[in-house]
Amino acid sequence: MKIGIDLLWVRTGKCGGTETYIRHFMNGLAEYDTVNEYILFVSKDNAESFSRYGSNARMTLFVCSVASANQVKRILWENLHLDRTAKAQNVDMMFIPVYSKPFTCGITGRRIPYVSVIHDIQALHYPQYFSWIKYHFLKFMWRHTCASSDRVITISEYCRRDLIAHYPAVEGKSIVIYNPVETSSSGLPASVMEEKYHIKKGQYFYCVSSMLPHKNLSTLLEVMAIRKRQGSRIPLVLSGVGGQKEEFEVTVSELEIGDVVIDTGYVSNEERDCLYENCQLFLFPSVFEGFGMPPIEAMRRGKRVVMTRKSCLEEVTQGKAVYVEQPYDVEEWNCKIQTAMELPEITYEFPEYELARTVKQYLEVFEDAAAKGVSG
Repeated sequence: MKIGIDLLWVRTGKCGGTETYIRHFMNGLAEYDTVNEYILFVSKDNAESFSRYGSNARMTLFVCSVASANQVKRILWENLHLDRTAKAQNVDMMFIPVYSKPFTCGITGRRIPYVSVIHDIQALHYPQYFSWIKYHFLKFMWRHTCASSDRVITISEYCRRDLIAHYPAVEGKSIVIYNPVETSSSGLPASVMEEKYHIKKGQYFYCVSSMLPHKNLSTLLEVMAIRKRQGSRIPLVLSGVGGQKEEFEVTVSELEIGDVVIDTGYVSNEERDCLYENCQLFLFPSVFEGFGMPPIEAMRRGKRVVMTRKSCLEEVTQGKAVYVEQPYDVEEWNCKIQTAMELPEITYEFPEYELARTVKQYLEVFEDAAAKGVSG
C-alpha cells in the first residue's frame, strides 16, 4: 500500500506537542513498517527537517510549492491541490495527522480514503484564545473532518468522548490510539544544567508547559510564593514557549519570586531530558490536555509527579501520580507537593505508549480504511 502523509502543517519548532507527536510517529514508521510505501508531502520551508527520511527506501519526499510559515496560503494549497497531487502520485490512502483534511477531496477522479487525527477541540472550551475567524474555521474543519474522514483517531478516551459530544456523527468511525512517547537518556551530566541555571541536582521542581491560561501556571507561581514565605529555597524550573509570557513575568515580579522561578524558554530535547532526569519533583498544573506527554516522560524516569485530574490527565497517567483535587487551591498544591517529596521514586514503563505498539495500531486503521475505500 502506498500511503500519503500530509506534513505541510508542520512549522518547525512552533507546533508544540503535535510536532513532537508526528516526529515520533514518523520515526516509528521508518523503524517498524517494512511493508508499506510512503509519500511525505512537505513544504519548501520544512522539507529539510524531514530530509532524513529521504534515505529510507520506502519513503519519498514530495516538496510542494508552498511554505508552511504562511498558514493561509498553506491551507489554500492543501484544499486546492493536495488531493489531486496525491492521486497523481498513485497514493492508496491519505493520512492527515491534524484536523486539516482538505474539503475538496473526491470532487473529481477516484476517491482516496482519508484517516485524520484530532488531538483536542480546545477552541470549543477556550474560544477566547482564538480570533473570530480562526474559531469558526476550526469549528468548520472539525465538523468536516468528522463527517468526511473514513476514520478519525483521537489521542485519549477523554478526547473521543469530547469529540462525540460535539460531533455525534464521528462516533462510529472514531478510535483511540494513545500518542507514542519516546524516552531516552539525555546523555548530559547534571553539571551542565547546574552551571547553566545555577541549580543543584535533585533540589529543584520542574515543569514543561506553555504559558496559556489553561496551563494554570499562575496557581503554581502562587504556590512558589507560599513556599518561599515558609522558608523553602527549592526553585521551580519551567521550560516552554508560547502563551502569555508578559503576564507570567508580571506575576513573578508581583509575587517577588524571581529568585525561585527559572524560566528556561525553549530548550533542546537533550537539555529538557537532563532537567527531567535530575529534578526532585515534576509539577503539571494544567487543567486541559488532549493527551499530556510531560507527566509520562517524567514518570518513566522515576520522577514523582504532582498534577491535576482534569480532562485526560488521570486517564493517561493511569492513577499513578499524586493528584490535586482542586486545581486552583494553592494550599492543597503545597500539601500535595510536600506529600510527594516524602514518597519513594518509582519508574513506570507505560507500555501502552511504546512506539512499536502505536505504529501497529495505526497500520491496522490504515489497512481498514484502505479496504473500505476499495470496497466502497
